[in-house]
Amino acid sequence: QLMESGGGLAQDGGSLRLSCTFSGMILSVFSSDTLGWYRQAPGKERELVATITGGATNYHDSVKGRFSISKENTRRRIFLQMNSLKPEDTGVYYCYSASRRAWGQGTQVTVSS
Repeated sequence: QLMESGGGLAQDGGSLRLSCTFSGMILSVFSSDTLGWYRQAPGKERELVATITGGATNYHDSVKGRFSISKENTRRRIFLQMNSLKPEDTGVYYCYSASRRAWGQGTQVTVSS
């Protein structure tokens, strides 16, 4: 089970931090899995925001330099630190596990101008 938290309302230029807990995943799988954050804006398709595999990270061009993905292996959690938020970052953010092919339920992020 994947469970996100940390969404909410932020102003243009503000910050939010999302977290996702991966219940029931053994450490060896979690530490090597490709884990990520995706988002879906109203009327748009779900898109990749950031992934982390081991220590390697990957970001959508639109969030490079503003967002940072990290993880805490011992607690089976990943995080998305979002700085310099823009209204176009608004959407539902989902965490993802490639090994489980599973998504969280999503958490709403709204950035007001």
